[in-house]
Amino acid sequence: MSDRKIERSLRGTAGFTLVEMLLVVVIIGVLTAVVAGNFGKKSTAARVNATRASIAAIATAVDVYQMDTGRYPSSLADLVTDSGAPNWEGPYVRGGNDALIDAWGVAFSYKASGADYKIISAGPDVQMGSADDITSR
Repeated sequence: MSDRKIERSLRGTAGFTLVEMLLVVVIIGVLTAVVAGNFGKKSTAARVNATRASIAAIATAVDVYQMDTGRYPSSLADLVTDSGAPNWEGPYVRGGNDALIDAWGVAFSYKASGADYKIISAGPDVQMGSADDITSR
């Protein structure tokens, strides 16, 4: 076989074409977008679950405060620092004021009325009063 025939037969297999390289780059980009999208959804779900757990823990602390003092706290800060309530046995929440913040860094809202109360997180959009708020009741 002559050198020219060998050179011609190897010319087409010497490397990747531009189209093949672009195809690989597009496939990698699509895979990256899918993985990043799934990670973002799981991250939000994890934050929602963590916030629900925090609300449950704070609700338990509110109930214990009520059993000790005979009334519900006027604010969540009463769970951390003594506001002068009789028979206060706190702090009722570990972690101080940091435990009164949701997974998005927003302070929980607390509303007490009569014999009931509600603990509210602003949720993923960090806006109180929207559809994605997370509440104790």
